[in-house]
Amino acid sequence: MAANPRRRAELVDATLSCLGQGGARALTHRAVDRWAGVPLGTTSNYFATRGDLVLAAAEGIFARLVPDPDRVQGVLDSQQGVAAVEEFVLDVVRRLTASRTLTLALYELRLEAARTPEVAAALNPFLARGREADAKFHQSAGLPGGAYEVQLLHHAINGLVLELLVRGDSLGDVESVVRDLVRRLLRA
Repeated sequence: MAANPRRRAELVDATLSCLGQGGARALTHRAVDRWAGVPLGTTSNYFATRGDLVLAAAEGIFARLVPDPDRVQGVLDSQQGVAAVEEFVLDVVRRLTASRTLTLALYELRLEAARTPEVAAALNPFLARGREADAKFHQSAGLPGGAYEVQLLHHAINGLVLELLVRGDSLGDVESVVRDLVRRLLRA
């Protein structure tokens, strides 16, 4: 595997652009080479298989979507209970809707995982670890609900964000929708 971290990061960026703008079927090593403007074969030097490329894309997506630690601490310091969960979920929605291409890349990966065992093998364990980490954070922060409620929130937010990507702003006041969704799921 090639070792230039800057080139690797450029290839991950190109992978995310390819996915978000061209769809999962467009994702090939050669397509990423073209998106990155590098010689053909460069991407395969960094990511030997499509599964490696998919995992790098997933890691790249979630590295860009990681919450700001200061914001997390600020919510924990100023909010409690359901109000804190509302703020955390709103932050997730804001981060997911801030970059349409990035979020489309995430959905493309998830859809491709449903069709392609190699992609599922690379992506699904990564997503499962993320859900487990979210549930552990929820519990350690003393937030209401448990792992099941966190899973319900994941499902609901995935659907909401998909609707926002497809329909745009036609959902009305997204903040109110998110707050209502959290309160109802947590039965508050």
